[in-house]
Amino acid sequence: MINRNKGFSNLTAGYLFPEIARRRREYAEKHPGSSIISLGIGNTTEPLSPHIAKAMSDYALALATPEGYSGYGDEQGLKALREKIAQVLYAGKVDASEVFISDGAKCDIARIQTLFGRDVKVAVQDPAYPVYVDGSVVVGAAGQMKADGSGYEGIVYMPCVPENNFFPDLSVVPENSIIYFCSPNNPTGAASTKEELTRLVEYARKHGCIIIFDAAYMEFIRNPELPKTIFEIPGAKECAIEINSFSKPAGFTGVRLGWSIVPNELKFADGSSVNKDWNRVMTTLFNGASNIAQAGGLAALDEEGLKEMKAIIDYYLENVKTMGKVLNGQKFKDAGVKVYSTGNSPYLWVYFPGYKSWDIFDKILEECNVVVTPGSGFGPAGEGFVRFSAFGHHKDVEEACKRFENLKL
Repeated sequence: MINRNKGFSNLTAGYLFPEIARRRREYAEKHPGSSIISLGIGNTTEPLSPHIAKAMSDYALALATPEGYSGYGDEQGLKALREKIAQVLYAGKVDASEVFISDGAKCDIARIQTLFGRDVKVAVQDPAYPVYVDGSVVVGAAGQMKADGSGYEGIVYMPCVPENNFFPDLSVVPENSIIYFCSPNNPTGAASTKEELTRLVEYARKHGCIIIFDAAYMEFIRNPELPKTIFEIPGAKECAIEINSFSKPAGFTGVRLGWSIVPNELKFADGSSVNKDWNRVMTTLFNGASNIAQAGGLAALDEEGLKEMKAIIDYYLENVKTMGKVLNGQKFKDAGVKVYSTGNSPYLWVYFPGYKSWDIFDKILEECNVVVTPGSGFGPAGEGFVRFSAFGHHKDVEEACKRFENLKL
């Protein structure tokens, strides 16, 4: 018989979000009729904007005509969409040849590990989006969970905590490592400054590292002094790949459309082109994003689409303010609860002293009928925290905030 991929046997427990779903389901079965509100998984809730939805609808209907039918397209994505992303979102800082369209950021983050193989060293922010770590374990770039439960063998964890303003000590990162970095960060919500990202780029260039920069929440940045892309930093094109998505700004979590930026200047140790290898990955392991979804992406980046995306992001950021006002209230302050939110992210990162993350998750579910996300699921440094997500209808978020008064701390 064929042996199992050891990477899967090295994974601990279940993936974070299915575990949340399991606990929610079990609670609902024990308490039939309970009205559970989710402020947990970062899934968008508001309808697609009319302009973007119409563009996809028109394209789909045209497929039923000889003139409008389209089959396979370029695996790298529609030329027009690649050009528009380069022009509209990056203001010419990248070339269309460096833009690769995909079926979402999570898929790209998983696929991109094929560029580096199992022998690469990996460093991740702690806490971090689980796919950075779990994907590394599956491909064999990391080993088993350490005996003390502090992380997987072979992965360097870079704690991002209140004491360092959620920006890590880079000196722990070995030379020639892949560095997974997310800003605005999921789950902490921290948005790194230009000075901080400059330090990251300079460290990577000096030590032969490649940054995998997850910018999926870039459009939530409202502070004009904060960088939206790593390519605002001089030298980044020599050491960074950026991953991005239409999921959050355009509501494409189910539509599935994202992109990666792999600069032509980025090289492996032997001088070969990372861009060319990524092109090979995309043309060999991927058959291109949906043509219908790409039509929606084009509409999202025209004048009307950009206006509609801003409106929906403003809607979610209003939820951040609503939750922040309650969680920063006197009741929670008296209990020592600390709320971390910059207003440049859809997440609030909240510390509950005296509680383990899963314990406070269960307590909020049982006493408030509200689902949040336990911080420990994002890494060791997340213990004691929970993530509150702003993705929800205003009325549900307002109701959840009223229920927080039932929480006994």
